Amino acid sequence: MNDEPEILFQVEDGIGRILLNRPKALNALTLSKIREMDTMLRRWEMDAAVKMVLIEGAGDKAFCAGGDIRALADAARAEDWMTVRSFFREEYILNRLIRAYPKPYVAILNGITMGGGVGISVHGSLRIVTENTLFAMPETGIGLFPDVGGTYVLPRLPGHLGTYLGLTGARLRAVDCLYTEVGTHHVPTERMSDFKLALREAARTVISMEEMVQALTDLMDLYHDHLEDPPLEARREAIDAAFGQESVEAILAALDDMGPGWGADTAAVLRAKSPTSLKVTLQQLRAGPRLDFDRAMQLEYRLARRFLEAPDFQEGVRAVVVDKDQAPRWSPPTLDAVTDAAVRAWFAPLNDEPDLSFQ
Repeated sequence: MNDEPEILFQVEDGIGRILLNRPKALNALTLSKIREMDTMLRRWEMDAAVKMVLIEGAGDKAFCAGGDIRALADAARAEDWMTVRSFFREEYILNRLIRAYPKPYVAILNGITMGGGVGISVHGSLRIVTENTLFAMPETGIGLFPDVGGTYVLPRLPGHLGTYLGLTGARLRAVDCLYTEVGTHHVPTERMSDFKLALREAARTVISMEEMVQALTDLMDLYHDHLEDPPLEARREAIDAAFGQESVEAILAALDDMGPGWGADTAAVLRAKSPTSLKVTLQQLRAGPRLDFDRAMQLEYRLARRFLEAPDFQEGVRAVVVDKDQAPRWSPPTLDAVTDAAVRAWFAPLNDEPDLSFQ
């Protein structure tokens, strides 16, 4: 039995260090880890000895592969709505805390970074990728939607890259993370130890927050390793042409018109996703540019509540995580069965709970 904590905190040389410590579970987030992170970040916010926060995952495989979706599916199946509500409410409040954090928040996205792992990294001031980074928001494939701030972040990526990532769940390596602006810098793992030592030296010697920010800027100029030829750049014109369409059906038609190759392959990927997830996600991402961050998170909480009570999430987890047959039976099974009126209903205020509050 492993009694080691699933999340570790340490203050050393001016750095508040967070280590996600569930490597066998790809450092997946649990409600208890979310609560511990929230408590510690609020404590460090008021602690003059902490000049910056550094978060990383244990092991070489993952920064954080997301929330513990099997546990959430089990809670939903048992109609344990208190657990479901607490998880999403507290996760989204943590996402917002990170976005508004007054001290530099540096995330090292070494390995798989998906779902909930995106929420505890992409809102930080620095997002450092490595040659091991594998970034994705694959929620439409399990009957969910790209949450943890995806409503705000994805539509603000260049062109229609955010819509492409949110609908397809496409996986990005380091070079494309930089191209999409998901990542801010690239540091190879062979230089990571030296980089962390330099961080400690900088945090130990600076006095003011302005000096800390400048020290980080100087360090990133020194350690950032430029990468060229992002694959997405070569696809950018086609991505913008297809994913700039105003409906999922129009996106599929545009992809089909591109013929064999990338267009046909991408259309096939979309047709395997939950029809409900695709239509709700597209509406979510089209609304995103008009919303500030808090309102975006309130909208996501409405959606999360409804998705956990709908059949596609449990079926998606069954097909992808439990049975692993990769053959989900979506309900409804087709795009045309998901009406515009049905999509609008997902975004309506909740009947039994007020909007998410950050007070």
